[in-house]
Amino acid sequence: MPIYHQLGNIPHKRHTVFEKPNGGIHYEQLFGTEGFSGMSSLLYHVNRPTMIQRVGNSMDMSPKAAIQKNIQPYMLKGFEIPSIEDFLESRKVVLFNNDLHISLSAPSKSMTEYFYKNADADEVIFVHQGSGKLRTLLGNLDFAYGDYLVIPRGMIYQIEFNTTENRLFIIDSFSPVVTPQRYRNEFGQLLEHSPYCERDIRKPYALECHDEKGDFLIKIKKQGVLHEVHYAAHPFDVAGWDGYNYPYAFSIHDFEPITGRVHQPPPVHQTFEAHNFVICSFCPRLYDYHPKSIPAPYNHSNIDSDEVLYYVDGDFMSRNHVEKGYISLHPGGIPHGPHPGAYERSIGQKETLELAVMVDTFKPLMLTQTAVDLSDVDYAYSWIDKK
Repeated sequence: MPIYHQLGNIPHKRHTVFEKPNGGIHYEQLFGTEGFSGMSSLLYHVNRPTMIQRVGNSMDMSPKAAIQKNIQPYMLKGFEIPSIEDFLESRKVVLFNNDLHISLSAPSKSMTEYFYKNADADEVIFVHQGSGKLRTLLGNLDFAYGDYLVIPRGMIYQIEFNTTENRLFIIDSFSPVVTPQRYRNEFGQLLEHSPYCERDIRKPYALECHDEKGDFLIKIKKQGVLHEVHYAAHPFDVAGWDGYNYPYAFSIHDFEPITGRVHQPPPVHQTFEAHNFVICSFCPRLYDYHPKSIPAPYNHSNIDSDEVLYYVDGDFMSRNHVEKGYISLHPGGIPHGPHPGAYERSIGQKETLELAVMVDTFKPLMLTQTAVDLSDVDYAYSWIDKK
């Protein structure tokens, strides 16, 4: 995220002695991506961040494909995912490929017994239900319904929930998640035609700094395996930091839809991008204003991409039956479009209140058994005109 940010106290120059008020020095850490050429921040710890005192159990978290090669449209009933107390146990991968994992989660308790670090992937957590606080070693972020939490890989964090009823839509990206390139100038600033700007980005605040020794469990996911690593110092012991690599929040309600006289293609809804996939936000907006416009999306061929749509709220004119938390998968190789009657019903409509998150991938997605168990078996045949 190309916005410079600073919290806490830092020395005047990089890589120089930064003394503690009561004696001793802070320990500098470069928190960077893509070797030394990507986004980075410089952290100043009270204690050495390297003090491993014990490595415990490991568990393979790699998803398994129930359907590896797919041509069938699917509709998953996402809210049928059961509520589970633990945050990590509640995360259930439903769709995946080598570029990303898409998960559903319904945790009912805050993370208090351990810290978590995803060393494999950037995470985009969309908050469908619930509110709380994302606590990280680089500061805290409050979150609520409709927020995207973008957490760079390697970030140590905990999540505190204000309620026991929480619903999350989670994307693990094995490449950096960034703002769309066409919305940025050569310096990384979001341009005037972008559907959101830097003012809409919420950066970390309220830096915690715990000077504590003891036994602190960090669960670290690396190469699909969850490792239990015990450290001798509290991971939130950063006295100050500055740079460009940090977690941030963006509300889907701050996305400004791009509209036109006739129906606009899905790329106008793009919010984030990564290698081989994009994330889009479908938000309440005025419909097309050509006198003969057809607001419903036209039929189109998924020749080289799979389309995933996570339904959040509102009425979706292109589908005859959709509820909150449903996930549609339209695979590459076949066309898709509105259900029978939806195309005609949309004519003359002035606005939509739909809210959804879309993920378009350029490599095929595989389905887990969880996805199969959540699916509507008749969805693939719902375009048959029964009149």
